[in-house]
Amino acid sequence: MKFYLLFTLFIAGAAQAAESGTTVKTDSVRSAPFSDAKIITTLPAATRVEILKKDGGWYQIKSPQGSGWIRMLSLRRGDVKAATGPISGLASLASGRAGTGKIVATTGIRGLNEEELKAAHYDEKQIALLESSTSSRVEAQKYAAKARLKARQIDYLAEPGASK
Repeated sequence: MKFYLLFTLFIAGAAQAAESGTTVKTDSVRSAPFSDAKIITTLPAATRVEILKKDGGWYQIKSPQGSGWIRMLSLRRGDVKAATGPISGLASLASGRAGTGKIVATTGIRGLNEEELKAAHYDEKQIALLESSTSSRVEAQKYAAKARLKARQIDYLAEPGASK
């Protein structure tokens, strides 16, 4: 009986254990999961942290320098062994199956957490409000003329690797 109780407590503790991670770039640790929240400290690249919680595009972390919130894209989850250089951390953030050489799924971060996405619903009033702020080409041209805006030709960027 004692063995089962001990085993159950061990499993429960392991399930609640935080995940580790490493910063892939220097970034600020903030008091809340917002870009305008107070900065608590700054962590340099390659700092090991304990990931406590996720909220939208932010992780709540604990580090030797302090605890708080850091941008999700500034961390690599799990143990880092051979990753070096600026691109290695960014490349590891890609998600999806790449066995065929093509990514078939990616992760996008828009600041919404899982609960907010589940609670989302179609709001006809908001769509109407959005559409009410559109303007026609003629209206845009009239506004530009009134504001004395001038049309400018902007060249396309050269193809990567093309000689100039």
